[in-house]
Amino acid sequence: MREELHRFFRAARGAGVRVSPAESIDAMKAVADVGFSDRGILRDTLLLTLAKSEDEKQALGQCFDLFFSQPEVKEETAPEEGAESHRADSAASEPQQGDDAGAPSPELGDLAQMLMSRDRNAIAAAMANAANAASLADIRYFTQRGIFSTRILEALGIERLRDDLDALTATNPVEAERLAAALQALRENVREVVNQALLLYGREESENLRNEILRNAPLARLERRQVEEMKALIRAIARRLRERYSKPRKRQRRGHLDLRRTLRRNAGWGSVPFLISWKRRHRDRPKIVALCDVSGSVAQVSDFFLLLIHSLHEVVDDVRSFAFSGHLIEVSDILNTKSPEEAMSEITSKVGFGSSDYGGSLVDFEKDWMAAVTPKTTVIVLGDARTNNLDPRADILRTISERAKRLVWLNPEGRMAWGWGDSEMPRYAAFCSVVRQCATAKQLERAVSDIVAAHQ
Repeated sequence: MREELHRFFRAARGAGVRVSPAESIDAMKAVADVGFSDRGILRDTLLLTLAKSEDEKQALGQCFDLFFSQPEVKEETAPEEGAESHRADSAASEPQQGDDAGAPSPELGDLAQMLMSRDRNAIAAAMANAANAASLADIRYFTQRGIFSTRILEALGIERLRDDLDALTATNPVEAERLAAALQALRENVREVVNQALLLYGREESENLRNEILRNAPLARLERRQVEEMKALIRAIARRLRERYSKPRKRQRRGHLDLRRTLRRNAGWGSVPFLISWKRRHRDRPKIVALCDVSGSVAQVSDFFLLLIHSLHEVVDDVRSFAFSGHLIEVSDILNTKSPEEAMSEITSKVGFGSSDYGGSLVDFEKDWMAAVTPKTTVIVLGDARTNNLDPRADILRTISERAKRLVWLNPEGRMAWGWGDSEMPRYAAFCSVVRQCATAKQLERAVSDIVAAHQ
């Protein structure tokens, strides 16, 4: 059962329950105390030792029920009335051979005898052993169902069963018909076992594959059904970035002894170093000013960007966000006080989907908010730099670059389009510390991660 528990832990992780090695050890110790005889007690024990929230408790309970439930072994389909009469006629025409006439032939293989005797427990045990022999717990994708079904059938002895079926067809067509029906039922049982294993062990890989496809999908061309999935993915990215950059860095500070402070602190003990002082490097959390184009061409990308930036409140010290198309407004309070859906709706109703005027928006920023840019500030501009042939006012961007610590421009358009038509990207890029294409969630995560990491 130890291997069985290890497989259950893997299935639980696939269901979204975070199970650390220490937690799995605790769970195994608890299971060793309560045993496996009572299914209800076992379920409660695993839920108490592994689940850390109501959502995890519900997911773990569903995983337990699926993991420890065995698909019902199906019997062969009942023969039709014609087949029954044919069997009766055959039985009447053949001489009786005593009480053993209906028993399976002793020349048949183990699997054939098991199917003919309709021993459900034996069939279920044989399928479980065959599934273990076929390493069914390694299934990850739905395309592997046929491969593992074939492996299980081979482990059960399908080759010998085919030979037995050919032999019976020649000598006893009625029994051959029964065995063929039992084989068909066995195939269905194996398919159900494989499908159940795919639900248990393939969920995590399928989710990872789906997320990887979504991470590389262009944000500006998402289908409506994908928007909610992308919002959930952006929240997961924000959580991952928070965990990566908000952890205490005590180990980074260790190893650099501050000798002067150590001697001063231990002067009362004759400078015997009872109290150790370590050198500490002051780290500023980034202050971010984000200017986001919310015109029709890039509005959806800006939505996801603002959602990601404002989800990093534990890592980013201060965020001030501005949205613009024809003119520029501050949207920090809207994002901080309202849900993402309400905030984006209000922002787009005020300045969204208009014609881009980068020059006019930069003038608005210079007039009312230039004081927000300090030598500790990272300024991020998200936009396609298409000015509709209006004055780009690159001189204002140059002033921002001189006042800020860094100026980062994220452009959702491909690099081949920069500088073509009304794009002023080459002129703006001359004053930027970093210029990146940022059209997908993967590129967005990498850009924000690099911005936060630069302050660590």
